[in-house]
Amino acid sequence: MGSSGRFNGSIGIRWFVSWLILVLLGFGSGAAEAVTLVRGPYLQTPTEASIIVRWRTDLTVDTRLAYGQSFDQLDTVISDVQWVNDHEVLIEGLTAATRYYYSIGTSTEVFAGGDPDHWFETAPAGNDRLATQIWVLGDSGTADANSAAVRDGYLISSAGVPSDVWLMLGDNAYFSGTDEEYQAAVFDTYPMVLRHTPLWSTFGNHDALSSDSPTQMGPYYEVFSFPGSGQAGGIASGTEAYYSFDHGNIHFICLDSSDTSLALDGSMMLWLVADLQATTRDWIVAFFHHPPYTKGSHDSDTEARLIEVRENVIPVLENHGVDLVFSGHSHHYERSFLLDGHYGFSDSFDPGSMLLDGGDGRIDGDGPYVKEPGLHRGTVYVVNGTGGNVGGADAGLDHPAMFTSHAVLGSVILEVEGDTLDARFIDTTGTPLDWFTLIKEGLPIFRDGFEYGDTGAWSGVLR
Repeated sequence: MGSSGRFNGSIGIRWFVSWLILVLLGFGSGAAEAVTLVRGPYLQTPTEASIIVRWRTDLTVDTRLAYGQSFDQLDTVISDVQWVNDHEVLIEGLTAATRYYYSIGTSTEVFAGGDPDHWFETAPAGNDRLATQIWVLGDSGTADANSAAVRDGYLISSAGVPSDVWLMLGDNAYFSGTDEEYQAAVFDTYPMVLRHTPLWSTFGNHDALSSDSPTQMGPYYEVFSFPGSGQAGGIASGTEAYYSFDHGNIHFICLDSSDTSLALDGSMMLWLVADLQATTRDWIVAFFHHPPYTKGSHDSDTEARLIEVRENVIPVLENHGVDLVFSGHSHHYERSFLLDGHYGFSDSFDPGSMLLDGGDGRIDGDGPYVKEPGLHRGTVYVVNGTGGNVGGADAGLDHPAMFTSHAVLGSVILEVEGDTLDARFIDTTGTPLDWFTLIKEGLPIFRDGFEYGDTGAWSGVLR
């Protein structure tokens, strides 16, 4: 017994020494494992008084976010002791049109932030007519050199001025919209943009291969946090598949053209009418995946979903004065004239009744498109599906409703200020290949922070 006891004791000593060495080296069960930030931070659903900050860690840990109006004085802290991988923090009680800096981490470690590059801005108050910049990116989910080049073209063209709003037009992650594809196509491709520019998205047909709109399940709905309760302006839709939000004097409407019924008596279309009737913002911009007019890598004369968009959705938008419509899906850039009332096939397009302005819409050309007060005063339609891929250059690109078309990688930057909307399509070098201006008569002219009064008629002079 004694000999056996001495043997067991020596085994115990050797085990203890081995365990202690492992602990000191960081391999023991009692050592804290290193945690890695693998996604984000990224910003969702900004309002006048709130915003959502999200990120992902490789291990489950607790959550801590600190924020303040100076990057070196983050004096407000939000914590959650529950251990998770996907971290989502709602910050409330903020001041409109204000920049805040932030950091993210755990109760014991900061992963990112606390520097000049991690910040967000709340939305302007009410119908504020100060300048707003919007980046619009379609079909960007290739996660390759193409999408990186489009990103870099935007960074060049924006000249270091971050956008206030970022719209993605669907097919954000090829081929099937899996979580791994989202990691590569969104979070690994745009980390420097995501940390300070809020991202809004619509649902594409490739996103739908792994996610389901009726149940709001799958990677797309797990990745994003959108305002289905109307918390960012507009009428509550009850779903994140389609929603609306306000930013200053712009009302944005996101529709699901991929996985939700487009029937006029369906829930989305009934919500759309109510939402359009309720908004009082100066400008209305709608975005969804499937274009009503295209002769690019897809054909709006032959594909059922595109025909249904044109026949059901477009009349509702035009009946309520929508100014600009973005879509993707077709991997070309196509931009229409100022249109109204074209709901049939391309060969039914009647310039005499449907073409409200057949010019180029350019201040340095035929002059901008000018919308008079009232409904059915014209809408511009943009197909912007070249964020990661381009269809064959030999595609038709000859839809009669379009002023110009390009088989070139690129994205769109909008600038809205007071009565004027300027848009430009830029390639991977930041060079504008198309540009146009839309002016709404009856709105105050607002330039450089000063309001000048009503526009009156267009004078032909850049104001």
